[in-house]
Amino acid sequence: MTAAPAVELRGVWVIYHQRPVLEDIDLVIPPGRYVGIIGPNGAGKSTLLKVVLGLIPPARGVVRVFGEPPARLRRSGQLLGYLPQKLMSQPQFPVTVLEVVLMGRYGRIGLGRWPGPGDREAALAKLRRLRIEHLADRPIGALSGGELQRVFIARALVVEPRLLVMDEPTISLDACAQDDLFEMLHDLKEELDLTVLVVSHDIGAVARHVEEVVCLNRRLYVHEPPPIGRLALERTFGCSVEYLFHGEIPHRVVRRDE
Repeated sequence: MTAAPAVELRGVWVIYHQRPVLEDIDLVIPPGRYVGIIGPNGAGKSTLLKVVLGLIPPARGVVRVFGEPPARLRRSGQLLGYLPQKLMSQPQFPVTVLEVVLMGRYGRIGLGRWPGPGDREAALAKLRRLRIEHLADRPIGALSGGELQRVFIARALVVEPRLLVMDEPTISLDACAQDDLFEMLHDLKEELDLTVLVVSHDIGAVARHVEEVVCLNRRLYVHEPPPIGRLALERTFGCSVEYLFHGEIPHRVVRRDE
């Protein structure tokens, strides 16, 4: 029996205030793929992730995650791990790293129930895997940007998901830390048999690390392995682009036509 796609969108539209944000999206991602999603600001990238997660219902179309409606999976606390773009509005909140990671278990054990020893060990195991177990008792507000990202990845993984969805996980990191994070995600995908979706503005990082690229600007323009050609990117970004190349890796330069 053929496994259901990890993500399947058919004819998906999302409309805000009578304005389309996503238009007629068809997207199928097999299980176990590492996918980067790129596009300009306001292209609907975060909205697409929220549709996949069941946080935003489409105005039209069908959404399935591992063959199920995503809202059903989200309510059951299974299969879906999510790292949002805005991690914590009050980083000085008096909570430790371990307590933040344990918050990810509430989707499995239910709100109003205290995490047990098994939940604590699961959280510590994820901290060990991400090489930050030594931070377990540290206040969350005392962390660097890179450490904070790893904590929230651990929180997303402690759900034991099959799909990991990440919205701009490298936005506050320097270039070396960005590469380390993309490499770590690849290793986690292989070790844990994950499907990974990552929104990123960094075309160079996406081209170096992911297996498939989705180019989105309200509509889906490209879904294919990297590298992505100039014409496809120009259609996606809606302007002329040129590139600087380091080896085979493109870095986008926008050309303002007179």
